[in-house]
Amino acid sequence: MRLSILDQSPISAGSSGPEALANTLDLARLADRLGYHRYWVAEHHGGPMLAGPAPEVLIGPLAAATERIRVGSGGVMLPHYSPFKVAESFSLLAGLYPGRIDLGIGRAAGTDALTTYALQRDRREASPDDFPQQLAELLGHLEDDLPRDHPFARLAASLPGRPEAPEPWLLGSSPQSGIWAAQLGLPYAFADFINRDGAQIATDYPRAFDPGPRLAAPRVAVATWALAADSEEEAWRLAASSRMAMALLRRGRLIPVPPVEQALRFLESEGEPAHSRRITAGTPEQVRAALETLAQQYGADEIIVVTITFDHAARRRSYELLAEAFGLEGAPGAALSPGRRD
Repeated sequence: MRLSILDQSPISAGSSGPEALANTLDLARLADRLGYHRYWVAEHHGGPMLAGPAPEVLIGPLAAATERIRVGSGGVMLPHYSPFKVAESFSLLAGLYPGRIDLGIGRAAGTDALTTYALQRDRREASPDDFPQQLAELLGHLEDDLPRDHPFARLAASLPGRPEAPEPWLLGSSPQSGIWAAQLGLPYAFADFINRDGAQIATDYPRAFDPGPRLAAPRVAVATWALAADSEEEAWRLAASSRMAMALLRRGRLIPVPPVEQALRFLESEGEPAHSRRITAGTPEQVRAALETLAQQYGADEIIVVTITFDHAARRRSYELLAEAFGLEGAPGAALSPGRRD
């Protein structure tokens, strides 16, 4: 099973966006050394907690700072953009870093209604809900197979990275995304950290999968929230910061990632929503066992781990412990680890 990272570039209380982005670069370098398979960065707009509104901008510095790891978007929220512009940006990245660039594509806004409106170029009316058409056009540009009579058919030849191209993935947290991924023969990444009830959706995807030139067989990754520490008690203590931030998000309040002690007091006094997001926390062995079980439930051969902590050092430590527990090639003691997969 492959182990990867989704980094949302969290901003801790009292910190800043530039510091969060520096932490993202630092974590990518660590992930590269440890042997993680891919490093994706997310797209979120208009909030104080996450510093990553433009994965197409962040991927270049991340790829330049690393040597082996695949780097990509988790994801680009396509409704905000021209498909041709996305194709140009990711073609350029693929040309600069051949064989290492992923284009994860999402449908969600990644923000609230006001910020979505601010992102629109034409504000005379709401943007159309035409994601399937956008996706088909984007793939047509990347693969240079738009119909000959399509008005944009000749543009694909001008993509700057050719013959290199990014690997497209479809991302989702609802049944429709799995249907589209199966119909189009695309690899599929399910956001369990958003919807913890997605195992059935993910297992429906391979049954409906249509093999083709993009992919001969279905590929499923599951992105989930997890945190490892030296003890189970410490892991749950560190997870309190994210739990508080998510609880307030459900109430419509966006805050930077709070300090652990403040979060513990909040959770003690106010608790969490009844159906909160999945949190996997514990010792490295406990987290590894839980992640392997989750992968089996989703039929996934790759786990993409999301971790948010107030202290960046704790986040680094969590990924180090997981690398060792899974026997990644760059982890200390990997040669002796029962989880080593060569």
